[in-house]
Amino acid sequence: MLTYGSTDIRELQFAGLSHTVDIRDEKWIDVYVRFNTEDPSLVPDSIEELGALLIVTRDGLLVEIAAQDEGRDCEYQFTESEKEQLRRYYAEQVQPEL
Repeated sequence: MLTYGSTDIRELQFAGLSHTVDIRDEKWIDVYVRFNTEDPSLVPDSIEELGALLIVTRDGLLVEIAAQDEGRDCEYQFTESEKEQLRRYYAEQVQPEL
């Protein structure tokens, strides 16, 4: 994780992932992913409940991954390796459901 504009990077490893799917409209699907981290001490103290919002087209194309705190956008963003973990989860667990 990193804060927008910061060079302080913390690489999180996700575990125990689960998701909910919300069909927003005829074009977009929101997938909210909840998870634990293997080392909770790496999660910034200001985050209460870290999660991810995956924005997907109706045909299953993953177009955006955003960090969430308690279901809302936050000042943090995921690193490329964290996004890759979420992409892999999406491809293996979520996309087949859509």
